[in-house]
Amino acid sequence: MRRTREALLEAAAAAFVEQGVQAPIRDIAGRAGVGLGTVYRHFPTRADLVTAVYRHQIDECAALAPKLLRDPIPPAVALTRWIDSFVEFLVTKHGLGAALRSEDSSLQNLHTLMLDTLVPACATLIDAGVAAGELDPDVTAYTLMRAVGNLCILGGDYDRTDAQRMVARLLTGCRRTS
Repeated sequence: MRRTREALLEAAAAAFVEQGVQAPIRDIAGRAGVGLGTVYRHFPTRADLVTAVYRHQIDECAALAPKLLRDPIPPAVALTRWIDSFVEFLVTKHGLGAALRSEDSSLQNLHTLMLDTLVPACATLIDAGVAAGELDPDVTAYTLMRAVGNLCILGGDYDRTDAQRMVARLLTGCRRTS
């Protein structure tokens, strides 16, 4: 049961990256090697599936922060690695913006969940960087994450590589200069 749920979450995440949150449920079932009925037993609505996938990915991103703090690396490097993971999370969410603006309250709660979970995770990394004298003490988790989010809006001739490059510049600006 748990293995099937995990397979569905992985299959849905991959489908969402390629096709957006409106990816056909039949495609997701096929990727997971299960029938449509199994998908609907675990996730009765598309909103349930979308919510579960993003909740799982948010939890993984949040769990990375304490792991990085335990690694023998400078706090500013830990923050950079975490932000890289956050960028990857953001740029692979095709269609999530539209889903979050939908009338479905379970999808609207994803934005709150993301903030409530990821801002504190980011704050622990920033606090460690400030304490080590590596980061500017005026940097706040919410403002940094909001700036990163804005830099990760892809389109036209602005792609994932451009976003990564601009976020790297932003992080350089967060370093303590004196």
